[in-house]
Amino acid sequence: EVFLFEALREGLEEEMDRDPRVCVVLGEDVGHYGGSFKVTDGLAKKYGDLRVLDTPIAENSFPGMAIGAAMAGLRPVVEGMTMGFLLLAFNQIS
Repeated sequence: EVFLFEALREGLEEEMDRDPRVCVVLGEDVGHYGGSFKVTDGLAKKYGDLRVLDTPIAENSFPGMAIGAAMAGLRPVVEGMTMGFLLLAFNQIS
């Protein structure tokens, strides 16, 4: 039995090991802090700051950065702290 955050981390780490194009994990404090819920804990140390990227507090910019990375052939992953914050991100998608 594992907690949800552990399962998410294991899945993300598995994909990052398997595919070097999964190279942009975007979010607030996802780097060396490991994210608000510790989903990305240890990933910055293992993969480096170019694959696990701390972003400024600007949730509305996450989708744009991810879309640009995907257009460049990468497989970006975005972590949002809470749904309340991510509502700001939908402006870029709609």
